[in-house]
Amino acid sequence: MLWLARMLDAGRYQSLIVARSGEPLAARARDAGIPVVETRPLVEFDPVAAWSLRQLIRRRTVRIVHAHTAHAVALAALATLQTSARLVVTRRVDFRLRSNPGSRWKYRRADGVIAISQAVADALIASGIIPSRIEVIPSGVDLARPTPPVARATLVTLGVPADAPVVVQVAQLVPHKDPVLFVDAIAVARRRIPTLHAVLVGDGPLRDAVHAAVARHGLGDVFHAVGYRTDADALLAAADVVTLSSREEGMGTVLLDALAFGKPVVATAAGGIPEIIEDGISGILTPVGDAPALGAAIAALFASPDRRAMLSSAARVRASLFSMAITAARTASVYDWVLGGGR
Repeated sequence: MLWLARMLDAGRYQSLIVARSGEPLAARARDAGIPVVETRPLVEFDPVAAWSLRQLIRRRTVRIVHAHTAHAVALAALATLQTSARLVVTRRVDFRLRSNPGSRWKYRRADGVIAISQAVADALIASGIIPSRIEVIPSGVDLARPTPPVARATLVTLGVPADAPVVVQVAQLVPHKDPVLFVDAIAVARRRIPTLHAVLVGDGPLRDAVHAAVARHGLGDVFHAVGYRTDADALLAAADVVTLSSREEGMGTVLLDALAFGKPVVATAAGGIPEIIEDGISGILTPVGDAPALGAAIAALFASPDRRAMLSSAARVRASLFSMAITAARTASVYDWVLGGGR
């Protein structure tokens, strides 16, 4: 969202970010010189917050309201009622919409829906969204941002020996990311690469399940679940191999970072991931839910430095197709057609 606001052509579209009070988004937007309006919705369909935003839309003559999360869609759908502003929604997950009336209503209010992958678009169409309102625009990555890897000393503080091969996964500990599968896969990979260490960055409701799986496999000294980290990008950049073990995935945008950093990727072929990773060219894909296959693919890469180098080179080439500048330009084209009354 910040990258989009920064990279849109300011001569055509000027951005104003609405963010929760005190949240990092608000602070980082201000640091980037982007105007911020703070809001404090108490519930998803908060009528007071929506009324306040409606006054802002009228006062500032806002022409487009772009909602980037499911709860933001609810607020934006209410706020744009009885205004001339157009509603654009970005959908990032490949789940079907919930069947409750509120969910259906808020998405059908959208003049344009951006799906970050064809897998997401298919889920939207299956949920009843009119195909002509959907545009597939992959998420982008800022290829120019400097992201030096964390020092090996930082990895040592996490329990990773300075000379150990390391695989990193950055993902919330939630069911659709299937972090327990990652633990199971590392147990498989270590049978062939006994010096292998793994770092799992992220937090969530499956934290205890992850720790239980680590204990079950006896991986306490080599599997490092480090929780939420503000240096997640730098940890990713320090990896020898990057993984993503999802069972459902809108696109797997963390893999864009991995490609931009030139990291060999091993991931499940869930949702929109195959739209990023070309199997055998810019990464390795394995069947969803198959821990032995994921573990074997990880081990095979560590056993073949030449193949890792080949994937690393191809990763950077592939990343160039997902430049945030391209995403911003294509998003502006959606703004153009919703303001023009459709396609």
